Amino acid sequence: MYYIYIIESEKDSTFYIGFSSNIEERIFEHNMGRTRYTKSKRPWKLRYVERFSTKTEALKRERSINKLKSHEYILRLIENQNKGP
Repeated sequence: MYYIYIIESEKDSTFYIGFSSNIEERIFEHNMGRTRYTKSKRPWKLRYVERFSTKTEALKRERSINKLKSHEYILRLIENQNKGP
């Protein structure tokens, strides 16, 4: 299983979109400062997750969200996920 995720900095409310096959470990790495971009904006909280059966699908989705660079779009994704089915 592969995941794309969105984390939010509790320091300045910025978002980071990422990809991983082990989401728990990846969030831990962000919060321990093991990722250069996210190190200075710790702590991070997980806000959004999508699952994919292939790495290719997950990477395509991550790229499509990153291309938009839209704070509003990310907020809508989070809001819609929180509403449930």
